[in-house]
Order: sequence, then structure tokens, then C-alpha cells
Amino acid sequence: MKQHQRQDAILSVIQARGSCSIIELADMLHVSDETIRRNVRPLIEKGYLHKVHGGVVLAPPSEDEQPFERRLRSHAAAKEQIANLLAAIVDSGDSLMIDTGSTTAYVARALRGHKDLNVVTNCTEIARTLVVGAGNQVHLAGGQLRRDDSAVFGSSALTFVGQFQVKYAVLSIAAISLQGEFMDHHMLEAEFSRAMIKQAQQTIVVADSSKFSNSALIQVCSLQQVDMLICNQAPPAELCALLEQHDVQLVLP
Repeated sequence: MKQHQRQDAILSVIQARGSCSIIELADMLHVSDETIRRNVRPLIEKGYLHKVHGGVVLAPPSEDEQPFERRLRSHAAAKEQIANLLAAIVDSGDSLMIDTGSTTAYVARALRGHKDLNVVTNCTEIARTLVVGAGNQVHLAGGQLRRDDSAVFGSSALTFVGQFQVKYAVLSIAAISLQGEFMDHHMLEAEFSRAMIKQAQQTIVVADSSKFSNSALIQVCSLQQVDMLICNQAPPAELCALLEQHDVQLVLP
């Protein structure tokens, strides 16, 4: 098991139990106490966990923490790894659209070392992250601002996106069905994602492995509309076969 996988496993255990000792974690993951300490140190530094005598506990949410901030804490190590894989594909000078989502927020952070990017987004957090890059041009859609994640939706945002042609559309989704359907919870998010797909040469979905067991109501797109899926773990065999059948490139660590 690689470090990022152990970190995900550690977070899953702590989220389920609230706390755990270093010795217990080492026994569960079949590694040494020192390995666990090395793995939890970054999670403590990032504020996901708190250190206590002999173990770690889940960091309590702050009083003003929004649901989007909680999603950023979930599967954080996996999302960081996915973002780094995407960053290795995108070149400085590329053009891309990025929708709002916790995984795409990590994507924006991973792209901070790139320069001369042309970015279109409906997420103010992503816009703030990338606008500081050398030579980057960031275009932020206008419309109705959502309180949770400060993302913008509505007819104005859809019209805005239609003005651009980009190399990549980078999508964050809520669930992937075994039939190869990419799903979301909110109609406005699905509409914006579909508008992005129309304006891009290639569509990339970034999704951690939890999305294979999630369910959602609204279909964003099908396999025929996706060129690449970036994930931290291989999908179930049934879905892998469909990806290959439809020439969807699967990018894994």
C-alpha cells in the first residue's frame, strides 16, 4: 500500500471511529508505528486530524465551516493524487474549463506551477487560486452565486461559457455508475458541466474511487462524451471493460 492509500485508509478509520491509537492503526494497516507517524504528520499539518497522546482524533469542524470545506477534507489524499496526475497532463499555455467541486479545487492547486494558462471556470475559489500564476488568464462566469462553495450558476453562466473554445474540460462529478453514466446531485451543476463539454476538444473527468459506490440522480454525460478518466484506484472490472470499449483513457497512479 502506498502512502496516499494509507492516508486515505487512516482518514476513513478516524472518520468512522472519531479517534484511534498509533498502535491500532499500525496493526490495521500492517506497518510499523513509525510509518503511521510519518503518514499522519501531513494530515495533522493540514488540519484533518489532531494529535493526542498515543494517537490521533478527527479535527472538529469550525463553527463557520461550510459543506464544501467538509468535502475538501474527505478523501483528501486521493484527490491530491488525482490532481497531480492531471497537472502532469496539462501543459503551460493550455486552455481549459474547470467546474466547481472539491476534486477540481485540488486540481487548481496542483496547476499553480503552470504558466500562461487560459482558464474558464464558474468557481471563485478556483479562479482565485489560478489567477496568481505567471501569465495566466482566468475568466470567471457571472450569474447567481451559491453560498456553499461560491460557485456561479444560471443562464448567464451558460451563455458565458459558450463564448470559449478550449482544449480541456475538467469535470468533477458525484457518482459513476457501472453502466458508465457520470452523475451529479444538482441540476445546475449538470447543466454547467454539459455546457463545458460542448466547448472542449477533450473532456476529462477527475473522480476518486468512492464515486464508484456513490449514487446520484442527474446524468451529466455518458462514456461517449468523455475522453479520459483520472482516478486514484482502478474502477470495478465491469466499468473498466466499458471504458476500454468506448476508448476512454484511464489514468491511474
